Amino acid sequence: MFLTISTTGTPDRPATDLGFLLHKHPDNAQVFSTAQGRAHVLYPEADEQRCTAALLLEIDPIALVRKGKGKGRGGAPDTALAQYVNDRPYAASSLLAVALSTVFKSALRGVCSARPERVGERLPLRIEVPALPARGGAALVTKLFEPLGWSVTAEPVALDTRFPEWGDSRYVRLVLEGEQILAEALRHLYVLLPVLDDAKHYWVAPDEVDKLLRAGAGWLPEHPEHKLITSRYLSRRRSLTREALERLELARLADLDDLPAEEVDNAVDEESDTEEKPVPLAVQRREAIIDALRAAGAHRVLDLGCGQGQLVQALLKDASFTEIVGTDVSMRALSIAARRLKPERMGERQARRVRLFQGSLAYTDKRLKGYDAAVLSEVIEHLDLPRLPALEYAVFGSARPTTVLVTTPNVEYNVRWDTLPAGHARHGDHRFEWTREEFRAWAHQVAERHGYEVGFRPVGPDDPEVGPPTQMAVFTLTTDTAKGEKAA
Repeated sequence: MFLTISTTGTPDRPATDLGFLLHKHPDNAQVFSTAQGRAHVLYPEADEQRCTAALLLEIDPIALVRKGKGKGRGGAPDTALAQYVNDRPYAASSLLAVALSTVFKSALRGVCSARPERVGERLPLRIEVPALPARGGAALVTKLFEPLGWSVTAEPVALDTRFPEWGDSRYVRLVLEGEQILAEALRHLYVLLPVLDDAKHYWVAPDEVDKLLRAGAGWLPEHPEHKLITSRYLSRRRSLTREALERLELARLADLDDLPAEEVDNAVDEESDTEEKPVPLAVQRREAIIDALRAAGAHRVLDLGCGQGQLVQALLKDASFTEIVGTDVSMRALSIAARRLKPERMGERQARRVRLFQGSLAYTDKRLKGYDAAVLSEVIEHLDLPRLPALEYAVFGSARPTTVLVTTPNVEYNVRWDTLPAGHARHGDHRFEWTREEFRAWAHQVAERHGYEVGFRPVGPDDPEVGPPTQMAVFTLTTDTAKGEKAA
C-alpha cells in the first residue's frame, strides 16, 4: 500500500519545507508501528526545487484477521470472503487512512512550529495512489475530488492486461494535482479513501461522527456529494448518518450566518422548558391557530419555527390536516419534537401525515412551496429586525402559501404580568416586542408587497386598555394574485 505527496519550490521557499510541514525529516527513513503492520516514511527526492514524501504501509494479513474478528458490518467485505488472501495489503483503504492520521497527526491538524507561515499556504501538490479501490469507478473518484479544487486523473486498472476482453477492475491509479493547503489535502484523503473503498477494517462506533466532522470541517458541508460521503464513511449506519447530516446542515447554516453553531442551535432553553407556564395562554394560542386554519380550509400546513412540536402534535389530532410539516433551525428542538410525536409508534397512515426537517427562514427553501397554509407562531420576535425582510421574502415571496398566520407578543400587555419587571421582554431571546400599531403597520406593508390581504385577531383575554397578550395576523393570498400565479 503506497502513497506519495510531491511539491515544488524556489530558493526562497524550498520544496523541502514539506518535511517540516509533515514533521518528517527528508534525510531519515522512519518506521512506525500500526495496529495491523508497519508504516514507512521516506523521501525518494528532496531538494529545493522538488520534494516527494512517500508513505509505504506494510500490512500483516494474519494480524488483520485476528484483530478484525467480530467487527460486524464495519469489517472489510473482502476480508470476510477471503481472510488471508485479499487486496488489503496492496490497495488504499481505511488502513491507509488510519496510517495517515497516525503518522502525519500534527500535519493533519495544521500544526508546524518550525514553519508556521507555511501552514496555511497553498502549495503546488501532486498526490499519487497507485492502487485505489473505487466502488463507483473513475467517475465517482472525479465527483468526489474535483469539487475540492483538485485536477483528477483516475485511470482504471485492467483486470488482466493479457485479457483485455475481461474489462477493468474496480481499482484506479489516482493522481491529484492542485494548489492546496497541506492539512486540508491530508484531510481529503483521510475521509475519501475509505469512502471510495466503501468498507472499513474496524467497527464504526458513534465517535466516528466526530472524526468525520473534524476532518470535513470547511469542505464537507458544501460538498455536492456530502450525503454519499457521510453514508459511506459511516458504513451506512442509519442512525450515525442521520446525526452527522443534521450536524453538517447546522454547520452550513451557521457558516452562512457567520455564527458559532451553538448560537444558531438555540431554540431550546438550556435551563427550562420553553412551554409557557402556566399553560392557558399557550393552549389558547394553539386553539386560535387551529380555528383559523380550519376557517381557511387548509389541509397541508407548514409550522415554520416549530420548536418542540407542540402545535404539530395538536394538528395531528385533527384528521382534516392531511399533511403537517414542522421545520426549525435547531436540531435540538427537532429532536425534542420527534420524541414528543413518537412517529415510530404511529400507524403507517398517521406517520405519513407528519414530517420534520431542519431549515432556516432566513433563506428561500423549495421544500416549503405548494402548501395551503404556513404558521409563524411566536417566531418573528426571535429575529433581529434587519433579518425580517429575509424571512418575509422566504415565506411570502418564495414559498407563497395561500394562508399565513403570524402570532407575536403584544408588548402593551406586558404591564399586566405581575412577575415581569418593567421594560423587560417576556423571553430573554426576544429581539423586539411590538405594540398593536407596530405589528399592524408591518403586516399591512408585507401584505401590500406580496399580494395578500390581512386581518387581525386577539389571542387570550382582550383587555380594553392594552389589548390581548398575543396578537395574530391572518394573511390570505388575494384572489387576483392567486389566479395570476396559476395562469403563469
